[in-house]
Amino acid sequence: MGSRSVLNIFVMLVFVGWLFIWVMLPTKTYKNSWTPELLNKLNSTYFREQGTNLLLFTFPIMLIAAVSCIYLHLCSKSTSDHSSTNGNNKGRQYLGSWKRPVLVMEPLGIMNAVELFFAAMFTVLLIWSLANYIYISYGNLHMHNPNEKVWMAKFRSVALRLGYIGNVCYAFLFFPVTRLSSILPLVGLTSESSIKYHIWLGHVSMALAILHSVGFVLYYAVSNQMIEMIEWSSTYVSNVAGEIATVVAIAMWITSLYKIRRKMFDLFFYTHQLYTLYIFFYLLHVGVAYTCMILPGIFLFLIDRYLRFLQSKRRARLISSRLLPCSTLELTFSKNPGLTYNPTSIMFVNVPSVSKLQWHPFTVVSSSNLESDKLSVVIKCVGSWSQKLGKQISTSPDHFEISTEGPYGPSSSHFLSRECLVMVSGGSGITPMISIFRELIYRSTLQPNTKVPKVILITAFKNTSDLTMLDLLLPFSTTSFDISNLDFQILAYITRENDPQQHDNNLEAAKSKQQVIMFKQNPKDSPISAALGNSSWLWLGAIISSSFVMFLLLLGLVTRYSIYPIERDGKLYHYSAKIIWDMFLVCASVFIATSVIFMWQKRDNEFEGKQIQNVEIPTNPTNSPAANLCGAERELESLPHQSIVQATKVLYGARPDLKRILFDCKASDVGVVVCGPKSMRHEVAKICASGLAQNLHFESISFNW
Repeated sequence: MGSRSVLNIFVMLVFVGWLFIWVMLPTKTYKNSWTPELLNKLNSTYFREQGTNLLLFTFPIMLIAAVSCIYLHLCSKSTSDHSSTNGNNKGRQYLGSWKRPVLVMEPLGIMNAVELFFAAMFTVLLIWSLANYIYISYGNLHMHNPNEKVWMAKFRSVALRLGYIGNVCYAFLFFPVTRLSSILPLVGLTSESSIKYHIWLGHVSMALAILHSVGFVLYYAVSNQMIEMIEWSSTYVSNVAGEIATVVAIAMWITSLYKIRRKMFDLFFYTHQLYTLYIFFYLLHVGVAYTCMILPGIFLFLIDRYLRFLQSKRRARLISSRLLPCSTLELTFSKNPGLTYNPTSIMFVNVPSVSKLQWHPFTVVSSSNLESDKLSVVIKCVGSWSQKLGKQISTSPDHFEISTEGPYGPSSSHFLSRECLVMVSGGSGITPMISIFRELIYRSTLQPNTKVPKVILITAFKNTSDLTMLDLLLPFSTTSFDISNLDFQILAYITRENDPQQHDNNLEAAKSKQQVIMFKQNPKDSPISAALGNSSWLWLGAIISSSFVMFLLLLGLVTRYSIYPIERDGKLYHYSAKIIWDMFLVCASVFIATSVIFMWQKRDNEFEGKQIQNVEIPTNPTNSPAANLCGAERELESLPHQSIVQATKVLYGARPDLKRILFDCKASDVGVVVCGPKSMRHEVAKICASGLAQNLHFESISFNW
């Protein structure tokens, strides 16, 4: 058994044990049997009441996160996906059956069997926890105020337990939005594909929080205790902090609703930055014991957020920009050759001259294997931010300041090893397909012994000018690529034009509007590189483990020499002060550990960046690929575009008959990748879920948050 298998089994056992603890939490067994004498001594002196919860709820997830980094590092160094054996193919086909769409409906979207299974298990966990919490609390009603009516005590108990259940949702809330996560790849997820889970958890947690809040307001009203709503207790949790957290959460929730988010993105974006304020008051309200339950998600999110902040402080070296007539631009950056990523990855871009705070994700269309020293993203100028960016770039500035985060992407590209690959796109949804196509060019050209799938690209555009996006299928380079070994077919549908006779004139007019802009290089700019270097997973594991150990040591020292002496003498240490200590120590540990390791890696990245600057940045623009493109008339029919022209069929005034096309694919193993409007994704998902073609394996790429 290999080291990867051992680590995988170990991680699964720890995760199962952690879930078992969650199941046992509301029961009397947890209350009565899980606190041995030694742990009691440790709690009372160094960790007080949060020691047990740190061990049972925080430590397992932090251990999984650290060990997963080792596992992912071994995966990245092992044999690549496209050289998998037949046994791996069988395993992939078995897992593919679980990932086949089984439910396509609003508002859930596209769900496979794995998602349905975990959603059902999570729902059972919530119901089980609520039922047991209420059952135990009803058995202890004699401990309530003797002057309180029974129904009022029960009502208060239900309202309180709804808050407990909301805490279960918050324990998982931050995992999907942790971009550099070592946990999501274990189950084949990325942060981009997991955003829907964050949205679902947000809706459920907000519903429970509102029920919890309204329940207590009603309880205080009928029991004449409204004064409790403005109480900031020194011995227990703060009610005022909970009210502030609820108000902030409601504002974030309302502005994140789909229609508001799509029409007023700026309002959604800036309101969502209140999450720091929300976390602060929420933790003050739930107390030290329940903080330990949601601490892993917050801890890992803070590490990721601070790493992204450090990476974003570096200015990226922008080489060129290619402006297409279809309101689309391709930005090409200098890249560290050691930076690798898989197709369909994304990168976040910030342009201070457009907006100092906004970061937007865009698909990386370049292949890290084919273009080792350059990285390109494609931006469709449709929103206010991208339109401002397009206008500024078109003015041909000498230098353009841009910061980047990422790239982030899937840990594997298993769909590239299919026998046949069908890529369905609509509009700007073609950009992930471009990255896949370029990777296949690399494998078919520079790895002749590698088997690549037959490719069918089905793309729908509104106008003829959008066909110029097909030029992006080939890298922006003077190097000629032989794509004769790649078997591909392109079906391009122009949905809003019916006259094919104007096709040539419109396309030539569109091509004449193409523009390439070269940017002067600034020595302060640096090539895009991984935040933690080439062995980023190992360094991330070092950050996670060292920062958590540092937090435990600091917490033990603070408790032993600041909190324990006061409580030992029978005095009360302010309850909110304990929470503030916890938050401060978490932030301090993350800041110290991450800063030290990042600065260590930054030195190596800067050295490599200087080498790239001395060797690869041309002093004469005419020697650059962009200048070659601009200086010579490049006809669509010239090589290697000739192969693309011959393989492309353009159809006007029609939409693709996806059902017929997919059912006509007779290969035994057909991967179906779709990116485009929601209606297109759902149509393809329903075809693959129908069961009429068992050879279709579905995968959706969506950036509609």
